Amino acid sequence: MKGAAAVFVATSLLLAIACDAAAVPTADALSVSAFGVGSVHEGPAGFVVLPAAPSVDPVAPIRPDALVERALEHVVARGEGIGTLAARYGVSVSQIAERNGLDARKALAIGQRLAIVSRHVVPPPFDGDILINLPQRMLFRFDAGRAVSAYPVTVGKPGWATPTGDFVVINRQTDKTWIVPPSIQAEMLREGKPVLEQVPPGPENPLGRHWIGTSLPGIGLHGTNAPASIYGFRSHGCVRLHPDDIAALFEATRVGDRGRIVYQPLLLARTADGRIWFEANPDVYRRGVASLQNVREMARLQAIDEGAIDWSLVQKALKHRAGNAIDVGVVAAAGFAADEPGAQAQELTPR
Repeated sequence: MKGAAAVFVATSLLLAIACDAAAVPTADALSVSAFGVGSVHEGPAGFVVLPAAPSVDPVAPIRPDALVERALEHVVARGEGIGTLAARYGVSVSQIAERNGLDARKALAIGQRLAIVSRHVVPPPFDGDILINLPQRMLFRFDAGRAVSAYPVTVGKPGWATPTGDFVVINRQTDKTWIVPPSIQAEMLREGKPVLEQVPPGPENPLGRHWIGTSLPGIGLHGTNAPASIYGFRSHGCVRLHPDDIAALFEATRVGDRGRIVYQPLLLARTADGRIWFEANPDVYRRGVASLQNVREMARLQAIDEGAIDWSLVQKALKHRAGNAIDVGVVAAAGFAADEPGAQAQELTPR
């Protein structure tokens, strides 16, 4: 993206709570992580995994990969709209519009400068290679137990839910012919579309150029011929990435690599300076794991005083479920917020 510049900075002590398809949040699901100040300059194509620092709690395990963050100024190029930028950066259309004082229904002007901030918590780690959190619409790649990259993804739409669970990479293919499953052929017929049995490699192939097959029946990680469709719930169960991102992931992945797909809509974080961050993602599969009571339990388990949290901000986040970490501490409510809508996002100062 020409003319874009990025600076990524954060200082935090993170907490994350997880629920899969059949689980309810419990103390056993809790993961406490610490990380410190980092400042990395990078092009706009990738998130930065922020480095660790000694934990402020000697009991808490240190995680060098608790948060990925992107803050940048983007210069609009020909053919770009808010939707395409939201897809590329892993942030909602409404957040880009609100931050920049825009009407999301109107076209952007070539050369227009937009401030974009996208912040995501890395779910509790595991000893595998690929971790996908469905409500976040994010994929994290691990190396030796440490998250080293992160990508926005599209996952299954309601009725075609992407399954949770562990998997193994069983194949890697370039320019794969799409063999259309009978279920999708039936959908084509119902929708009055031409019924295709297969689609050869090329610009019309919805798999894009790269395919990473998994041991989960019918589920693969692949590219797309429609990059604007990324960061959503639109697939038939597979995990879809931007062409540039799947190319990078493809090169880093080998047959036999292990992965996990989880369902974790809510994440709570307390920074080293006492500020409190909350991320609410859509409970798109209606598994009932995104309630105010869940957040109160998360705070209790981490000994975060309920009086330190502005619960009206938490309720607002739960209502909109925009999928970006926001400051919900009472200090933020008094006006001390780092990323208010409309603020310039070229630099976030370490705290």
